[in-house]
Amino acid sequence: MSRRSRSREVALQILFQDDLNPADPPNDALPFLRQRLNQEDLLTFSAELISGVRQHRAALDNILANFTEHWSVSRMATTDRNILRLAAFEMLFLKTPHRIAMDEAIELSKRFGTSQSSQFINGILDRVWREAGDASQNESASPATEVEPEGQKPSDPPAEESQTHSNRSS
Repeated sequence: MSRRSRSREVALQILFQDDLNPADPPNDALPFLRQRLNQEDLLTFSAELISGVRQHRAALDNILANFTEHWSVSRMATTDRNILRLAAFEMLFLKTPHRIAMDEAIELSKRFGTSQSSQFINGILDRVWREAGDASQNESASPATEVEPEGQKPSDPPAEESQTHSNRSS
């Protein structure tokens, strides 16, 4: 596992915790980061990921919702949803090369997701990069303003974490 991969893994753990406890204010991630990461550059990178995803969560969810057909962001498995947010944030806001962000997301999904997570995540991130990523390269506006929201979708009930991804299309 690369050094930055470890930073992403630790960031995912914090984001997962945030997602499971939406009523709680986000915890200060620094003590957890210091406990898990022993190098300042890794801690800084992980903190940047956490802060960025927290700050841009609504925009990231809007972007992801535009590239999932018949599958709302709220119905995704918690792990998959946070891996997608993390990778989309890296590609669109930090300008991490898309191949790196996608490869890292796929590796996280293989480690923490279901047997179908990596295919689902690959398909969604490929669409995000091709459609939203190209737009962000050509314009100076933030990615949140570059993807027009689709028509309002009916609210889907939250899915259980153990739900399979067989109904997903990518």
